[in-house]
Amino acid sequence: GISHMATRRGFLVGLLAAGAMPRMTWADVGGPAYLAAAKAADGSFALHGLSAAGQSLFHLPLPGRGHAATAHPVRAEAVAFARRPGTFALVIDCGTGGLRARLTPPAGRQFNGHGAYAADGSVLFTSEVVAKGSAGRIGLWETKDYTRIDEWASGGIGPHEVRLLADGVLAVANGGIRTDPDDRAKLNIDSMRPNLTYLDGSGVILDQVELEADLHRNSIRHLALAADGTLGFAMQWEGDASEAVPLLGLHRRGAAPVLCVVPEADAFTMQGYAGSIAFDGAGDQVAITSPKGGAVMIFGKDGRHLATHRRADLCGAAPAVSGFTLTDGAGECWAADQAGLTPLGRTDAAWDNHLVALG
Repeated sequence: GISHMATRRGFLVGLLAAGAMPRMTWADVGGPAYLAAAKAADGSFALHGLSAAGQSLFHLPLPGRGHAATAHPVRAEAVAFARRPGTFALVIDCGTGGLRARLTPPAGRQFNGHGAYAADGSVLFTSEVVAKGSAGRIGLWETKDYTRIDEWASGGIGPHEVRLLADGVLAVANGGIRTDPDDRAKLNIDSMRPNLTYLDGSGVILDQVELEADLHRNSIRHLALAADGTLGFAMQWEGDASEAVPLLGLHRRGAAPVLCVVPEADAFTMQGYAGSIAFDGAGDQVAITSPKGGAVMIFGKDGRHLATHRRADLCGAAPAVSGFTLTDGAGECWAADQAGLTPLGRTDAAWDNHLVALG
């Protein structure tokens, strides 16, 4: 029996050395449905785990204002990105609240607020810019100890959200805006050319979608994915405020993008700004929010406008089992569907722009 015990101890020591001790899963930390950054009444910042019913299950301190987070598919850990352009991203153990890793991009780079994990969680993709000129980069980090292993060109300038499709293709929203690395002044509005880029598993461009020339000031920024592979993209208009332009597009690879128009009465509701985007749980409808306009718009997957609901500073959006879950800057969480908004629960904090769904 002694040799057996010794072998087992040796095995455990080996496991510890390899960092392979089982880490907590999302179920171990209460099974949150969502993650969201928030600012507390005292001015401090935290990352919250929320239940499907909109209640805060836990919150962990952040050193500064968060933008988006991304959740590991299995382990209870999340990457919290600094408000862009940021020079830090924190990998937080959501079980202990401890810091698993602090990611710093290479010199002369800035994180751009978003990231995505590979389906098996082995790699993290981060959206980055070269500070001077805003050329887009995708950083690749292995997630055993979060070391940087590679980087790809993003296929454009100023990438924002990245989404991993079911076939392992990475979709990138290249916003097209060159910003001053110090004061974020927009430097190329007249010549900006946003695009939607699809990269294969080695960073090669498979497909790129650009908007028509008269929409070249419509910055493509945020992405949502339906179960059938339809990609939704939300835009922010940098052109003339008196022009009403579509702020939502739908795309399937190999087809032309569908831009979703709204009724004339709603043309200026969003004030040219879509802050977040989400498909509903069934994948039949897509919503975009505008904190500037204080509204959410819901569309069918065919691009038809179905509803507009108003609420001040509405921004975070994520799928719910049925319909959507939304958050606002007053700490309120909402259930939303075509019929309207229903309050779910309030947290004494101001929710930031994004609500991230787990699973």
